[in-house]
Amino acid sequence: MEHVPPPAEELARLDRELAELDARRAQLLTRRAWLLAALRPPAPTAAPGWDPSAWGAPPGGRPGTPAQPWGHVEPKQPSAPRSAQNVLLTLGGLLLTVAAIAFTLVSWGSMGIGGRSAVLAVVTLGALTAPAVLLRRKLAATAEVLAALALVLTLLDAYAVHAVAAPDTDGLGFTAVASAVLAALWTAYGLALGRLRLPLPAAVVLAQWPLLFWAWAAGAPALVVGWALLATAVLDGTIALLGKGAGVRITACVGGSVMGFSALLVGLTLSTTASGPLGAVAPGALLLTAAAALAGAWRAPKGFARTGGVVAGLAAVAAVGGVPAAAVPEDWGVLAYLGAGLALTAVVRTRLPRNAKLGVLVASAAVVAGALAGTVPGIAAVLLGPVTLLSDVWAGPPDGFRSALGSTLPWTGLAAAPVVLAVSAGLLGAAYRWWPSLSRIAAPLWARETAGSAGAPGAGIPGASGVPGAPGTAAHAPGAPWYAGGPAGAPWYGGGASAARRRPSGAALRGAAGAGAVALGWAALLLGGAVLDVPYAVAVAGETALVAGLLALAVRGTEGGRDGSAAVPVTALVGAVAGAVSAGLLSLASEGASYAVFGALAALFAGAAVRAKAAVPRAVFAVASTVWATVLTGFAGRSLGLAPHETAPLLLLVPALTVLLGARLRRNPVALPVELTGALGALVAVGLAVPDAPFLALVLALCGVLAAGAAVRPERRPVAGCLAAALFVLATWVRLAASEVSFPEAYTLPVTVPALVVGFLRRRKDPEASSWTAYGPGLAATLLPSLAVAWTDTDWLRPLLLGGAALVVTLLGARHRLQALLVLGGAVLALDGLHELAPYVVQVAGALPRWLPPALAGLLLLVVGATYEQRLRDARRLKDALGRMR
Repeated sequence: MEHVPPPAEELARLDRELAELDARRAQLLTRRAWLLAALRPPAPTAAPGWDPSAWGAPPGGRPGTPAQPWGHVEPKQPSAPRSAQNVLLTLGGLLLTVAAIAFTLVSWGSMGIGGRSAVLAVVTLGALTAPAVLLRRKLAATAEVLAALALVLTLLDAYAVHAVAAPDTDGLGFTAVASAVLAALWTAYGLALGRLRLPLPAAVVLAQWPLLFWAWAAGAPALVVGWALLATAVLDGTIALLGKGAGVRITACVGGSVMGFSALLVGLTLSTTASGPLGAVAPGALLLTAAAALAGAWRAPKGFARTGGVVAGLAAVAAVGGVPAAAVPEDWGVLAYLGAGLALTAVVRTRLPRNAKLGVLVASAAVVAGALAGTVPGIAAVLLGPVTLLSDVWAGPPDGFRSALGSTLPWTGLAAAPVVLAVSAGLLGAAYRWWPSLSRIAAPLWARETAGSAGAPGAGIPGASGVPGAPGTAAHAPGAPWYAGGPAGAPWYGGGASAARRRPSGAALRGAAGAGAVALGWAALLLGGAVLDVPYAVAVAGETALVAGLLALAVRGTEGGRDGSAAVPVTALVGAVAGAVSAGLLSLASEGASYAVFGALAALFAGAAVRAKAAVPRAVFAVASTVWATVLTGFAGRSLGLAPHETAPLLLLVPALTVLLGARLRRNPVALPVELTGALGALVAVGLAVPDAPFLALVLALCGVLAAGAAVRPERRPVAGCLAAALFVLATWVRLAASEVSFPEAYTLPVTVPALVVGFLRRRKDPEASSWTAYGPGLAATLLPSLAVAWTDTDWLRPLLLGGAALVVTLLGARHRLQALLVLGGAVLALDGLHELAPYVVQVAGALPRWLPPALAGLLLLVVGATYEQRLRDARRLKDALGRMR
């Protein structure tokens, strides 16, 4: 039944689509105008000193007038004076810096450190004064170089002061004081000479070290070092928000990021290694303060605001979750962090900016994803562990679930994993159940940004439908360029109608939530049994019951749902198949459990195939039921003590049932997949019978009977009829080979003659019938076995008779234009002749010089290459001639 939306929702949807069409039209018109402007040829310009009349240039305005005069050559551009000046100034500044360092640190004649310090002080004062003079003379580049030199000189002055005035003071403490003084000095210097770019960023770099070196010099604990790093990061953030100039802000952002990350790393390390809840409080306070400090980034541009929200959310989770995590056993600490991460979703109810909310929600999702990632090894062990039972089938039921898995995982460390999965599944299930209410709450988060209001809630929802129940549109900015697909010049990849169409709809998101709830709930129950180490029988029964539940959910989903989403039933179907394979492997430890589980699985999937409404799920269920039934027949052979080749005929019971079922279903879409699955079962039976030739002949004959039965139906006759004939012929050959018959013609000719007579009568009645259907089986029944024997026969009589018969057949095929006779007779004749000529060819090849075969091969290639087109036409004519034959 098709879902008809309410009038209000349909009207809102139409408004959105019309707005998107208008936006797209505006984009195309703008692009058209730009292309027209680009196609207009530029006005011709003459080179300096160019005289068009001397060369007879065509008059302007005529069609074909070139954009440049004839003979015009673009003049070479000289090196930019500014670039050359910068290179020279940079090299000069580097040389002066190296000289100053060598002068201070090494020596200069007999002058001591005091004298050198005095000289440095005078030179530094001159270097600091010179930029002001140079700026008045508009020599900004030279002033920048001298300011850089002055920066290095001030650092050397600090070293000289420590060496002369305070040689006994602690180096770390003196470095902290010196960096603070230098930061203040260069800040004042940069503010005084505002046209210089270097001083203020240099002051920001120097401001990174005072608190850190002070804590280090004082031997402070790690927590104090973390606070020092955080205080420095806060200072950097303030500078980034309030500072002037791109260089200052970029330097402050980089420094704040490094210091803030280091502070968070210190706090996280102390929180996770705390010996108790009280020990985790202080690191938690550091982390919470860092999260609060990141509030300043929430007013930053979009990318910075979201990044700040992510980092702040993670810091808050580490702070809040670290205290209870320190109070519980280590294996259960993940629940504390999971709870803190889930609590972050309450941010949607706050008045924080939109981008900050999105960042915090991303942090919440990252915490949940990390908790779920820790459960993956346990889930993989439960699903894949029973594979080890294949090496020792029916060895006896193990003591518990874990013993059957054969895994070496530390199961005690996964005690909280089922709870994590269950909580996540419950939350996703609740979101699926109450999706309309959730969509109304989250609607502002998906609203598009309007022009000039980054992060402000808009009035629209992503996609054509967006979140259900919250319609809205976003207009294209007037006059925006063609690449501005969104509002207010937003790039094409960040907004606009095409970007909206790429966003998932509300129904798709709801379906994803439901699918996640199903998958995680199923994994929680599976992993819970392994963690609790339930008895083996309970584990087998529990996994089978889970498969039944997933099948019921998948069948119910195929009947149609209110949201029209297929994610839930598809997930249930995939989970049912995977769970059935896992349960089947788990049951291999016990004979009784194997029969019970595979019998129940065959019945459950058959029932699901009957109840399902959609074609694809029905086919999947039916195919799975056929596979489980085939495995049951193999178990029967093992229980009877039969060898593998003796079990092969039993495996054909299920293919026989699929042939009957196909005849009953006829053109039902499920019929073909079921029959193909039965054919695969028959192929397995043939593979099991290969070691024993008599059983192989029997199995091939039985497969031929099944194929002939399928060929009774007109829609299967073209394929199944040929397959049946081939299987019967192959069974005959295998039987003859197994009986060591040296004269197969005595057995094949009595079959060939009646078959050819029947084919002749068929051709008389229906001249349009194919020669392969009429004569192919009869001829192949004799010619091919005889050819196989002739290749191992040392006598000359059989190859001669076979060659003569093949020649007659070939001539008859050419005379009556019968494809089967021509192809079969010609192939047998060629192979028979090759067998007879092979010894002589070997003798001749041995007598020839070694260089002759490569030469002949090269000559052949030359001839073929020279007449390639003719040979190709000949091959096409031969193909067409064969195609016209019957």
